[in-house]
Amino acid sequence: MLATAVLGAPTPIPSPTIEYGQLAPMLLVFGAAIVGVLVEAFTPKYLRKSIQMPITVLSLIGAFALTVWEGFQGVRNAAAMGAVAVDGPSLFIWGAILLLAVVSVLLINDDDQFVAQAAAVPGSAEEDQAISQGGAHTEIYPLVLFAVGGMMLFPASNDLLIMFVALEVMSLPLYLLCGLARRRRLLSQEAAMKYFLLGAFSSAFFLYGTALLYGFAGTVDLGGIEKALGTVGGQDSLLYMGAGMLGVGLLFKIGAAPFQAWKPDVYQGAPTPITALMASGTLIAAFGALLRVFWVALGNLDAQWTPVLWAVAILTMVVGAILAITQTDIKRMLAYSSIAHTGFLLTAVVATGKEAQNAGALAGILFYLVAYGFATVGAFAVVTMIRDAGGEAGHLSRWAGLGKRSPVLAGIFALFLLAFAGIPLTSGFFGKYAVFAAAVAGGAVQLVIVGVVTSAMAAFFYVRVIVLMFFSDPAPEGPTIAVPSMGTAAVVTVSAAATVVLGVFPQPVLDLAHTAAQSLFVR
Repeated sequence: MLATAVLGAPTPIPSPTIEYGQLAPMLLVFGAAIVGVLVEAFTPKYLRKSIQMPITVLSLIGAFALTVWEGFQGVRNAAAMGAVAVDGPSLFIWGAILLLAVVSVLLINDDDQFVAQAAAVPGSAEEDQAISQGGAHTEIYPLVLFAVGGMMLFPASNDLLIMFVALEVMSLPLYLLCGLARRRRLLSQEAAMKYFLLGAFSSAFFLYGTALLYGFAGTVDLGGIEKALGTVGGQDSLLYMGAGMLGVGLLFKIGAAPFQAWKPDVYQGAPTPITALMASGTLIAAFGALLRVFWVALGNLDAQWTPVLWAVAILTMVVGAILAITQTDIKRMLAYSSIAHTGFLLTAVVATGKEAQNAGALAGILFYLVAYGFATVGAFAVVTMIRDAGGEAGHLSRWAGLGKRSPVLAGIFALFLLAFAGIPLTSGFFGKYAVFAAAVAGGAVQLVIVGVVTSAMAAFFYVRVIVLMFFSDPAPEGPTIAVPSMGTAAVVTVSAAATVVLGVFPQPVLDLAHTAAQSLFVR
């Protein structure tokens, strides 16, 4: 009491607040994933799917509604003690990931895609018994929710350690899901193992780069690293090595050359619905994280990393376009197509300079990611419907004459291919125009020329498939067209509609992307 009388009452130290309301969309997804785990643990097996599917879809739709509400509220803040940035780009990316996740889950709901008992040896009596008993792995739903939650946290991370945790939360469920294909199980397990091993190496590069940048800046906060670039001297070796290793980890996740080797094998071997989720959601999340690291933490180092990304972008476009021409498997062709599109997106990443240029480039990238996401999910949905005795008819020769067997399905697939090629009146045309225009505004005219040339090269293998479907005679014992489930039909319909609408009336989504990009990234 005497000390209090002399010194006065102690001033209370304000405790740091964590703005849970701003993180509500992401927390809802993680909460639903935990509920899904509890369902797996405590409910009878025959009830699990009837519980898991509604939980998954409703949580994703609810998270999307919360994201839209936060967007209308104009939320722009670094939440969770500054570790998670809730800003315009984050909210746009969250909305895109959640929409594509809902569409992908409708594909995942098809039991015919996933193994009946993952622990059974392929071709064994245990596997046959599990199939005859109608076995199903309902744990795929909480795994998907954990992966989607990681996809949301990854591009919103304002701290390299949180970003690493998000990277692992996103990746680990996908490693498991890639190995659960119902048919061609050895190929699926090989894909999962390759993805896991190469992903582990990329994560190690990312973490080691984080450690080196911490040694340079004394912090893992992205804004703190940006400030340290102008104040810390004599530590350039730590800075350049850390930035390079961090870049390797991020470029692996987007599948940029020369770190693209995992994509074709994983896309081919994974269950096609999981491939669709990875080709759309993972790409969006990884590009969001790449932009946040290079434009926020390393923004003042652009003179050093821009030439490197120039080379990576050129190599990625050339590798994707040339190697896609040589492919005979439809999923591998789409994988190399994805690599080429990664290169097109990188042309806008190098468009740094004035803030207006950055905002325009960011808006173009956001629109491109949405347009490409819907087209690629729709394309993989069509792939699930073309079947032969061994499962999906992957070899291109099996697609000959598809336009005569099923002209509607072949026409829809041709629409998606034309969107990938960037043909006018499809979403791909305005997506490419947006990123190439941003690159020209940033002075990367030579890069755009390479992009246009490789786009013309890529159009060859898209048109080759269209010619094969409509101008070739079907084989006497050609593939069958599976009757689509309601979910698969909805995915194809929604994806085709989005591809057409974004190609004819792109302005609303472009305006939304520009609005989200105006504030750039919260520091």
